Amino acid sequence: MGGFFGVAAKKSCRTDLFYGVDYNSHMGTRRAGMVTYDNENKLFCRSIHSLESTYFRTKFESELPKFKGENGIGVISDTDPQPIVINSHLGKFAIVTVAKICNIEALEKELLDSGVHFGELNSGSTNQTELVALLVNAGKTFVEGIENVYNKIEGSCSILILTEKSVIAARDRLGRTPIVIGHKNGAYAATSESTAFSNLDYEILRELGPGEIVEFTAEGLTQLKEPGEEMQICSFLWAYYGFPTSIYEGKNVEDVRFTSGYDMGQKDQTEVDCACGIPDSGVGMALGYAAGKGVPYHRCICKYTPTWPRSFTPSDQSMRSLVAKMKLVPNKAMLNGKRAIFCDDSIVRGTQLNDNVKVLFDCGAKEVHMRIASPPLIYGCKYIGFTSSKSDMELLTRRVIEELEGDPNKKLEAYATTDSPEYNAMVEKIRERYGLTSLKFNSIETLVKAIGLPKCKVCTHCFDGTSHF
Repeated sequence: MGGFFGVAAKKSCRTDLFYGVDYNSHMGTRRAGMVTYDNENKLFCRSIHSLESTYFRTKFESELPKFKGENGIGVISDTDPQPIVINSHLGKFAIVTVAKICNIEALEKELLDSGVHFGELNSGSTNQTELVALLVNAGKTFVEGIENVYNKIEGSCSILILTEKSVIAARDRLGRTPIVIGHKNGAYAATSESTAFSNLDYEILRELGPGEIVEFTAEGLTQLKEPGEEMQICSFLWAYYGFPTSIYEGKNVEDVRFTSGYDMGQKDQTEVDCACGIPDSGVGMALGYAAGKGVPYHRCICKYTPTWPRSFTPSDQSMRSLVAKMKLVPNKAMLNGKRAIFCDDSIVRGTQLNDNVKVLFDCGAKEVHMRIASPPLIYGCKYIGFTSSKSDMELLTRRVIEELEGDPNKKLEAYATTDSPEYNAMVEKIRERYGLTSLKFNSIETLVKAIGLPKCKVCTHCFDGTSHF
């Protein structure tokens, strides 16, 4: 997915920019970049690094003195190297995006056919942030150019632009990803994660609406384009991606997780001795489940954070599986003889379940029950790319459907319908495969109710196939 942070201040912005970007580290795993504008020397100061084997801070801390200037933007990216810095009829500017562009090849051809050239390539492929910059350049103004992006792309795209005088923030046309505006004495900022603000002493001013465009300096904020009415914010932000203290559309992440877990705990008739969250994003749901069920919360599994941060996620699947296993350490003293409920955010590929369930039984667990905050993931994400899956067949549910039907694309609507015969057969097959005592998923209705927004404003495509371009 990815996250970004931009700031305009009356004094050097490097510290706020550095820590603001760092507070988005949980949103991506591949690369990070920062850029400031040095008004005294009239130049952009930029740096881009890989994060696939280390922390954000270890890459950028030693470079901080070079980031001169009062205005800057930065990004944690799961896609291409960015920021991109270019010169055009709009002036010199830098740009970062949180985006997934599904029709990138068609747009690339359209631009090439019109005589536009690309300067940045990522492993031989078009850099999608440069593509966005070129689409912006097609406008007579930044607003017209950003609207061109909204009209052309299929997928999603939120943007920060650093000009020589200001920062422009543009939220995705359908608001699939968030942008929050913060303010403190002498500075304005925009970020994907409201969590970035509190320790930097920013007060949340407001969230941008879908398709809204604003421009800010240290002196104030100006709306360049009003928000649209239609919204499709990603529901997975609350279930998985979001940091517990973050807020989207006025809905706190931890509160949503706790509420959905509480609802499931109240309804679940399974007799257990304790509940445990799979760190990190399963903890909020498990605390809610324990409260709703009336059972104690025990830390039967702990995450080892000193050397295995969430941001360290190798691109190779075999190494990714090993790292996932190494991060989580079972607590035999808390497991032995217990009937335990384990809560997690989702089941994507199912690679972690194989090892984890066996280890829990080996540690003496009497019963291992699994409760999942999300409904089953039946469809790959077309809009923000919350996983690195290249094919829907990487989804565990699709492989199970193929086993049951002989065709991974058959009767998907039925399999996505909670408590249908097909749905129940799929869940039972997954339970059986991993040796779980029981397995239950939250329903779409429960998740949406916990989020507290109308269903029509929340994207649930990965659960039910609902599509909005």
